[in-house]
Amino acid sequence: MMKTFNLTRKNMADLLLSLNGTTYRTPLMVLQDAWNISHNDEKSVESFISSDMPPIVQKIIKPTKREIGFSLNEIVSLGNQIEFTNFPQSTVQNWVKRDVKELIGSPQFGKKYTIEQAAMLFIVEDLKATLDFESIRKVLTLVFNNIEDRTDDIVNPTDLYAAYSSVFDKIHHRSLPTMKGSATGSVNELIDQFIKEECKRLFPSFEGVKEENLNIVLNVLIVSVFTVQSAFYQAATKKYVKAALTLQGIN
Repeated sequence: MMKTFNLTRKNMADLLLSLNGTTYRTPLMVLQDAWNISHNDEKSVESFISSDMPPIVQKIIKPTKREIGFSLNEIVSLGNQIEFTNFPQSTVQNWVKRDVKELIGSPQFGKKYTIEQAAMLFIVEDLKATLDFESIRKVLTLVFNNIEDRTDDIVNPTDLYAAYSSVFDKIHHRSLPTMKGSATGSVNELIDQFIKEECKRLFPSFEGVKEENLNIVLNVLIVSVFTVQSAFYQAATKKYVKAALTLQGIN
C-alpha cells in the first residue's frame, strides 16, 4: 500500500525556512527527514520517492534558483499535509478576499503568494481553532505591520510560525519533559507553565526585537501554542466520537 505524506507543524516550518534560505537544509532534506521520522520502518530513498506525494511537494523538491511563489491552490494543498489541519479551498479564498485581507495582502509574485504570505495563512488556520477573525486580526497586528513591507514587522511571519511550532512539537512529539525545580499543580497548570517557559527560551532567536516588544511576542507565542493544542484536542475528540459511534454501528 502506498504511504501518504504528512507533516508536523515543525516539519512545515522547517520547510518554509529552507525555501526562504534561512537554513542550510534544502527542501528535499527537510522532507526526507520528516519521512524518515514518521515512517521509521521504511527509511529508504525509494520508499520516500514512491510515497503518495502531492504535486506541490513534487514542485518544492525540484531545485530552483528563483524565489518560489505559491498559488492559493498550492498553499491549500501544502496546508492540508499538516497534521490535524482542515484547509478547505473555499474557506481560504474567503480569508484572502475578506476575513484577513488586510493581513495577507494581494499576491506579490504576479498571481502567486510569497512564502511569508503562506506562513501567515498557516498561522490564521491555527488561530481560528479558538479565536474569531476580529481577535485574530487584533492579535496578529500586534506583531505584523505593513503587509507590503515585512521588514517593519516585530517578528517575521515564518519565524513566528517556526517558533510556536517548535514549542508544540515538544509537547506533542517528545517524551514528557522534566519540569524545573519542584513543579506543583495540576496537569493543566504544569502544561501552562511548560509552554510559558519554552516560549521564553525562544527570545534569543528573535534577533533585533526591542526589549519593550518582547512581552508582546511572548503573549502572541503563548496564544498560538494554546490554539494549536486546542486543535489537537478537537481532532482527538472527533476521533473518539467516531470510534464510539462505529462500535454501535452508527454512521
